Amino acid sequence: MAYGDQTLSTRKVVSIALVIVLHAVIGYAFVTGLAYNVVKKVARDLKTFDVAEEAPPPPDQPPPPPPETRIEPPPVVAPPPIVQVAPTVAPPIVSVPVAPPVVITPAAPPAPPPPAVSRRGEPRGTPGEWVTPEDYPSADLRAENQGTTSFELAVGTDGKATDCKVTNSSGFPSLDSKACQMLIRRARFKPQLDGNGQPMPFTYRNRVRWQIPKD
Repeated sequence: MAYGDQTLSTRKVVSIALVIVLHAVIGYAFVTGLAYNVVKKVARDLKTFDVAEEAPPPPDQPPPPPPETRIEPPPVVAPPPIVQVAPTVAPPIVSVPVAPPVVITPAAPPAPPPPAVSRRGEPRGTPGEWVTPEDYPSADLRAENQGTTSFELAVGTDGKATDCKVTNSSGFPSLDSKACQMLIRRARFKPQLDGNGQPMPFTYRNRVRWQIPKD
């Protein structure tokens, strides 16, 4: 038997003995006529020695876990505020139209003054002598085509016609062409001289009259 069980039994025995003694005293008090105060005092003294039964020890339990050590989390540090920096915007590139370079056209040199003429060219004959009725084209003669051909002759330094241009038509190309043909072949001039007495080319203008001869 365990020591705890022996102690419990001894206390029970003492309690039972005290209860028996209490009953004997109460009975004796009633018998002997003891005062009520004595009974009350004895009852109070007896109640003082009443031993309550101890609760059995709890069964074997594992030792309690060590107290949990609470680890404080590190303080939360707020991140620095984000500073909004306005993006740098490059100024727009404005293309400025470039004016084209000024092209300076040199002015044409002034025409040299015409050379001085010491003697003008003179015809050696007349247009009527250079173009005669015998030169009349036969077709125009039969058709009785008549008219006047105005012409311009280019005369060289030797006094001969080098070119012929019709300035006013007679109305018949065949007559105009025949007139220039005869003029270049027959027209002769005295050369025109410049200020130094040298022959120079010149221009001669006149007209030829185409008229059918009368018999």
